[in-house]
Amino acid sequence: MFKRWAQSGVLLNLLYVPALILFVVFIFYPFIKGIQISFTNWNGYNQDYKWIGWSNYKRMMEDPDMGRVIKNTLIYGIGSSFFQNLIGLAYALFLNMSIRTRGLTRTVIYMPVIISSLIMGYIWYFFFQYDGGAINDILLLFQDEPSNLLGDKNVNSWLITFVNTYQYLGIAMVLFLAGLQSIPKDYYEAATIDGASSFQRFIHITWPLLAPSFTVSMTLNLIGGLKLFDVIVAMTNSGPGYASASMSSIMYLLYFGREDAGYAATIGILMFVMISIVSIFALFLLRRREVHS
Repeated sequence: MFKRWAQSGVLLNLLYVPALILFVVFIFYPFIKGIQISFTNWNGYNQDYKWIGWSNYKRMMEDPDMGRVIKNTLIYGIGSSFFQNLIGLAYALFLNMSIRTRGLTRTVIYMPVIISSLIMGYIWYFFFQYDGGAINDILLLFQDEPSNLLGDKNVNSWLITFVNTYQYLGIAMVLFLAGLQSIPKDYYEAATIDGASSFQRFIHITWPLLAPSFTVSMTLNLIGGLKLFDVIVAMTNSGPGYASASMSSIMYLLYFGREDAGYAATIGILMFVMISIVSIFALFLLRRREVHS
């Protein structure tokens, strides 16, 4: 019977059952529950709450802070992805050359990835903080007053983007390095014989053949940036006000700070929709590039 099951594919299908159960219990059910909560005035603790229909969604559309929060979320997602892939590609090209310390350099660049995002945020908080921060200690050599970098709404979101880029560019580096090492050297040798310069070899050989690696790296970093939470909480706690808040961090503040779970769930649904649209659109464009390359 076991052999018959194996040949018919029944055994293989049964192996999907544990993963399916975990998906339903920890992802699908909470998502459906979140949609339900978004139509209520639940405070997150009391079991007594009322069904209020579309009121939370209307409130979200009229919320003056939501424009800033969505803008920050896109900065963290798109900005981090751009810089992570740009710097990660540069590191990968450097490490693809024959250098003695390649293994050590690769380890040092990748090491921030294994550190907790919350811990990384606190580390950089002590660099940028107003009173006694390392950056301000340097700036005071050239000016009279320290700069409130984390309190400046025009600067703090970009500082958070910098920290997120620094921590996770190692992922892009590893993906690009794997892609570079899979490209046959014969292509470069043939191009060199034909008189192609280093830039021409990069444009016509390296860049097109790195398309699959770029697709994976860009998609992973984009989704991670759009969900950014820990670093924001550690560095600014979304402040001043909601000036540096992302959709993840404002959900946290609404749920635990204001006990407004219904509205927090509504923002969570918007976050899911936005990340899905941006990620699918990016994946569609990047996949098209792979085909044309």
